[in-house]
Amino acid sequence: MDFELTEFQSDLATGVRRLCEGRFALDTLRRAEGSDRVVERDGWRQLGDAGVFNLCLGEDAGGLGLGLADATLVFEELGRALVPGPLVASHLAAGLIEGAADGSVVVGLVERPSGGSGATASGGLAIPAIPVAPVVIEDLADLDVLLVVSDEGVTSIEPSTLDATRMGRPMDPLTPLWSVSSLPSGIPVAGTDVSARWRRDGAVLTAALQIGAAAWTTELAVEYAKQRKQFGRPIGGFQAIKHLCADMVVRTEVARAAVHAAAVTVDQPDVGDAQVAAAGAKLLADEAALANGRSCIQVHGGMGFTWEVPAHLAYKRARVLATQFGTDHELAQSLAESLAQ
Repeated sequence: MDFELTEFQSDLATGVRRLCEGRFALDTLRRAEGSDRVVERDGWRQLGDAGVFNLCLGEDAGGLGLGLADATLVFEELGRALVPGPLVASHLAAGLIEGAADGSVVVGLVERPSGGSGATASGGLAIPAIPVAPVVIEDLADLDVLLVVSDEGVTSIEPSTLDATRMGRPMDPLTPLWSVSSLPSGIPVAGTDVSARWRRDGAVLTAALQIGAAAWTTELAVEYAKQRKQFGRPIGGFQAIKHLCADMVVRTEVARAAVHAAAVTVDQPDVGDAQVAAAGAKLLADEAALANGRSCIQVHGGMGFTWEVPAHLAYKRARVLATQFGTDHELAQSLAESLAQ
């Protein structure tokens, strides 16, 4: 494995960062706080034009033909900018759902609860909904297509047909949530090989989003520590603040190395177990994003708990992403079982 970025990869990350700074500035994003819709369609199509969703799609299918290692660099920048919406789902669906690759269609993704999968009539016609435990769906008002992943494969559901209830106070003000008491069986669109690959790749890409947030909160904390003064000195000169910021840097870099290693392992499966690498990367990235969010708030002191200081947005987004593609308990259990084999 070679973890040194090529000139192309560096330029790719820089280009996406500039796009986010110009099109998805935080002040612009915050205007949608608490609303039903957070996906700005022109901005979403601009992401599609930039290749965000078709990075890993083969050139013969109209994609860029790059690997997951390249995609993680892009998603780290998206996570750093706190870009809202179903980014990972739309990326995974490119090539499967028409319009997902160019950003003209917004695709959401949800995991079907165990035991809740249903049958589908011959010819792809959906049979009546099968009662399942309540399911939480993100960004439902923005979705054109909702894909449901299960051990049986991937099915497609028309979002407007769901009897959904908007949840009043979501954790992340830029991730609106809906609750549904049942999911239709849907129309099959892919088999078990795709659902397994999506769970693995989705974990790596979500981990990359977490790394971006962890890096951004580190920068936010360090910058504030250099400017804020107590007793005539910048607070960054005090040992307690130094240690907080140093720990943030270490957590970010360790997790970033794990994420890059997982992505390279997916691209080159002969070098290791991609499933284990993905689980470890997601676990470390979740920890880094959550711990750095808390530390950033702590460095800001009393101001850190106010709505105006954006540290809480990164922390809340990290809490949401930590529930996707494996919780800390599930990932740790998976790693433990792999060691026992």
